[in-house]
Amino acid sequence: MLEKVLPHAILKAKLNLESRIRTLKRDWTIVYDLLNGKDNSGFGWDEHRQMVVAEDVVWNSYISVRIISCL
Repeated sequence: MLEKVLPHAILKAKLNLESRIRTLKRDWTIVYDLLNGKDNSGFGWDEHRQMVVAEDVVWNSYISVRIISCL
């Protein structure tokens, strides 16, 4: 895809770019699920600060569920 946009660039970092794209997709999925997933009410988006926001109780509940599911 990048070679199409930048045909004369020498792209040596293909693996790094692919890794970064996977990371961004994973992070986007997490944020999307926080804001739109079921059982995640209490999360919101702060347009000014460009970040996910929630009360401490909501974060603690989310984290405890994720820790238990990883065990």
